Amino acid sequence: MGFEGINLTEHTGSEVRADVATLLRPEVAANLRKLLIERGMLLFRELNISDEDQVALAGLLGTVRQEGEKGIFKVTLDNRANMQALYLRGSFLWHMDGTHDTVPVFGSLLSGRVLSEEGGDTLFANSYAAYEALPQAMKDRIADLRAVHSFAVSMTNAGVERTPETEAHWASIPDQTHALVWGHKSGRKSLVIGCHASHVVGMERDESDALLAELMDWITQPRFVYRHKWTVGDMLIWDNTGVLHKADAYPIGSGRMMHRTTLMGEEAFA
Repeated sequence: MGFEGINLTEHTGSEVRADVATLLRPEVAANLRKLLIERGMLLFRELNISDEDQVALAGLLGTVRQEGEKGIFKVTLDNRANMQALYLRGSFLWHMDGTHDTVPVFGSLLSGRVLSEEGGDTLFANSYAAYEALPQAMKDRIADLRAVHSFAVSMTNAGVERTPETEAHWASIPDQTHALVWGHKSGRKSLVIGCHASHVVGMERDESDALLAELMDWITQPRFVYRHKWTVGDMLIWDNTGVLHKADAYPIGSGRMMHRTTLMGEEAFA
């Protein structure tokens, strides 16, 4: 493979040990992608990768989304560095990226540049493993259900203040309806759920709320979750199509800064 991979938990995440030069070999990157899909998340401790090499590695794993500066988006609550900082508060809740699209992003690479003294851990929950472990009765119950996903709901759940400006922005992002169970081309299945899930189509609100809450409790139970405590220079890569993620809340003035590179989506929601 060109690297050593060590499982972090039974279901979620592997630590990869290799230097940057090795990771940038195409044949090694191809094996990285296979491990990423298998394990959901990869950790590279104190890799201290440069922005240029991070984008280059991303390009070997998939198609880089052009965002931020040359493929690097600065994840921070400091609105001087990121004009979308207000909306990043949604990252404190369990979510998938891109549920407001028909084709969600495949994955993300995230490097720790400046850390907060409080909070800021990043957590991942393996949606593939969680679905596979569901009781058959629940699989049967949810097999044909569809849920509405709303940017406005995610912002409300995150506690973002409603103002004419924020509401206008929320309204500019239409709701999307997706199958609750995503049957992937690979044959695997995962749950499409998170803080953005508004309600189940055709179900009474009380029943819908109870079902979504039950599924969220299931997928985020400790056996499916890996929590990462950052060290400066760490890099994480995760498969957004089969893993939920969130960050522990941290102070707005902490200076926490992460550099993210996003991989374009490759498969539409079912």
